[in-house]
This record gives sequence, C-alpha cells and structure tokens, in this order.
Amino acid sequence: MTGFVAEPARQTPVRGDYDVIVAGGGPAGFATAVWAARTGAKTLLIEEAGAVGGMATTGMMSHWTGATAGGFYDEILRRSADNVPGVWQSVINTERLKGVMLEMLDEAGAQVRLHTLACLPILEAGVVTGVITESKSGREAFRAPVVVDASGDGDLAARAGVPFHQGREADGKMQPLTLMFRVAGVDTARAVFLGGFEDDFETPQGSLQALARTYLPHPAGHVLLYKSSLPGVVTCNMTNAIDLDGTDADDLTRAERICRSQMGPIVGFLRRFAPGYEQCYLLEAGATVGVRETRHFACGYALTDRDILEARVFDDWIVTKAHFNFDVHALAGAGLDPTGVQKKFPQSRGYTIPYRCLVPQGVEGLLLAGRSIGGTHLAHSSFRVMPICANLGAAAGIAAALCAAKGVRPRALPAAEVQAVLRRGGVEP
Repeated sequence: MTGFVAEPARQTPVRGDYDVIVAGGGPAGFATAVWAARTGAKTLLIEEAGAVGGMATTGMMSHWTGATAGGFYDEILRRSADNVPGVWQSVINTERLKGVMLEMLDEAGAQVRLHTLACLPILEAGVVTGVITESKSGREAFRAPVVVDASGDGDLAARAGVPFHQGREADGKMQPLTLMFRVAGVDTARAVFLGGFEDDFETPQGSLQALARTYLPHPAGHVLLYKSSLPGVVTCNMTNAIDLDGTDADDLTRAERICRSQMGPIVGFLRRFAPGYEQCYLLEAGATVGVRETRHFACGYALTDRDILEARVFDDWIVTKAHFNFDVHALAGAGLDPTGVQKKFPQSRGYTIPYRCLVPQGVEGLLLAGRSIGGTHLAHSSFRVMPICANLGAAAGIAAALCAAKGVRPRALPAAEVQAVLRRGGVEP
C-alpha cells in the first residue's frame, strides 16, 4: 500500500543556540568543528554514529589515502599515528583515532552531540538558520547563523533546495560502495600487500589480481590489502557493490548485504591463493558501508579535472597542495574504471581548491565541507579522499566562524580573510 500519512503540526523544542552548527562528524565535519571553535565560534557538531571520524573510524578505512602538505591533516597525523616500524604513518588505528578526535574537539571547546541525525535544515526566507534533529531524545531544533553541511551526501543542502546532480555527468552512475573489513592470523612477514589496482603478485597459480577476477563473486574481483599497526592484522578493501544509490536507504541496505556476503569468499580466496594468509580469519568489519560518490552540488565554482591536471592556483584558494590521482573505482565491476588514472597520473604537484566550491547556490547561511562540494565527477575522484576533506573542513570551519563573528553570510565573506588565518598556521599556496 502506498500514499501519505498526515502528520499533525507540532512545536519542536529549541535545545540550543550556537554560532556554527556542523552536520556530520567525518574527517571534514570533525575538522570544521575543531577550527570553527578554535576561531572563536560557539560550535556544535552533530553526528549520527556513536563516534566521530566517519569513514576514518566507524568505516574502518585502512589509511589516509591521498595527501596534502601542511594544514590540519598534518596535525591529525601527528596526534593519531601509532608510529609502528615498517608501517606508514598514514595507517589508521581506528580506536585510537576515535579518542584523539574527541580530545581535539574538547580542547578546541566544540560541543559534540553523538547518536543524533541532522535531518532537516531550518529554512527561513531562503536562509538556513539551524537544523532539526532526530535522536533518542526526540525531535529537536538547534539554531545558528551559519550551518556547515559535512554529511558527505549533502543531505541538508539537498533538503534546502540546493541544485545538484548525482554521479557521472553523462549517465548519473556512481562509484561502487565498499564495506571495509579486517582479517587476523596473517603471517605478515610473508604476506603480500597490494595497495592499488595496478599492483599485482605472481603466485604459482598465476596473477593474484587475475585469480581474484576468476574466483571472487562479481562485482568483487580485485585485491587491495593494507598493513595495519596491529600484529597479524590486515585491512581488506575488497568488497564491492555497484549500481546503487548511497542516498537511498534501501540501496544502502542492499550494499550491506552484498558486501557481507562477499567476505566469506574473499577470506577463502586469500587462504587459498595469497602467501601469508593461509590461516587468516575474519576479525571485524566497519560499522557502516562506505559511500564514495552521490551528490555534486551547484556552487560558486565546480572544480574540474583540468584544474587538477594543471595544478591551478586560485586567487580564492582555501585548500592548498592537495594531491591525489583520479581514483575512479570501476562503475561496472571490480578494479579501476577506464576513466581512472593511478600510477600513470601525470601531475605530481599539488592543486588548490577555491572558497567558491564551498558556497552552494540558491540558499544563504550554508557552507559545504567534504566530498559534496562543487566539482565534476572526475575531479571529485581526487578531492573526495580524507586528507583533502580534512583540510576542506578546516577552511570551512574558519570561514563559518568568521561569518558568525562579523554577521555576514558565507557568500559575502572575502576568501582573503580565511587565507589570513590559514597563513598564520603556515598554509601557503
């Protein structure tokens, strides 16, 4: 049966007034809240999970993929890395990172509300003036002159009416979803680690990547294995769910089912074919499936692949020295998409991201932070990674705090004022 249910009018209690509200506590939202508070704003971070960090923590991401030079990301690494010999500093100990992030928020003076979903913007005459939340405490309202949508999918921006398109411009297809997991019982002295789609290992039975395409259930079929900082534990980025929409709850449920159904075959495959994994077993999986791509919002500017390839320095830069390849996971199956470029990526210099990419069209009082900022499908495959999103969030937090202090809307804030704060921290284009 379909149709509608008429809900009675209600009075939603206002639980607090703030200078800045941040919706979403992933790397971008976490950084936004820290820097809004450090810049002097009374700040509230709202996160639906029981921990901050998003894909870096509850999503069980293996490491901070991609890079920036300078900025807040460097501070996160210094505070959270395990510094285990033979393991990259960028490898994530998810439980340690959860605690470090809460410490940094507390030190900055930001307030945090976990187990709470920011479900609707409060919209008054085209201006976002706060958010409506749902939680165990019921339906509540929180008000602020500046709201930052760091939800990943831009849920508040979409519900505020900001124009967007989903996925690839030509057909709307989006990158696959993945549920990260870890295996234990690995002989790491002998184990093979493949960090990219173009990495391979020759076994007595043949190429490990080719064997994966043969023996793993479609659309799984590639091998990505990463060291952890824990003895005998390896993080696997090998589950795959395609042709699904990360903004649809039914599709997210399907993705969880599909990815979990692939874990047993993947563990069996590793035991059979991968050196060092003969006795491995499933240890744990992320608390939520990872969504790479959904909405791309219309903002003051859309970053393009050409901007990245030319390492363009914008006058209104707010992220600098960002670097990553075009990491497009195959939209039709396993491995690298034909449009993706990894080892042959031609640009070794960092690029910048302009402030305009954070300012959505059509509404006031709202900023975007993270992978939903203005950009093309291909450019997004580079800037969506967590180090770049963390520095995007830091800039968004500074901008939001300055707007609140000066009583101006984000669209009217000169980027030079954000740059001045960043430069005091050593960030230069």
